[in-house]
Amino acid sequence: MKKTSLLLMLLLVMPLSHAEITGLWKTIDDETGKAKSIVEIEQKGDYYIATVRELLLKPADTVCDKCKGELKDQPVIGMQILSDLQKDGDEYSGGEILDPANGKVYRCKLWLEEADKLKVRGYLAFFFRTQTWHRVTND
Repeated sequence: MKKTSLLLMLLLVMPLSHAEITGLWKTIDDETGKAKSIVEIEQKGDYYIATVRELLLKPADTVCDKCKGELKDQPVIGMQILSDLQKDGDEYSGGEILDPANGKVYRCKLWLEEADKLKVRGYLAFFFRTQTWHRVTND
């Protein structure tokens, strides 16, 4: 009986502790609560990046008109919005996130709240915003 209880407890705890952030995520606007886009997080060596794969509220040909430099007027679909994140314990930090809506780049930190809920926090000085992204499943 003790072995069965221990095995059951391990099976309940393991999915979150071994959960990965890689894959497709539905971004949710923290101000409106509406789903905005589908983003794919990938691991590239020791770093994690994310690329916009689909826009849910805007036309597919939307460009980043407020971005600066080489991203100015580039299509949002296919744009890398997260860069240089590294795993640090249960968090991913040290990178940046681009908000194509305003063209600003913020320091960034991510962590899994649950296996299918990702907290995404962007920092500017002492101010921050946190969004909850939801894993896209094949349901």
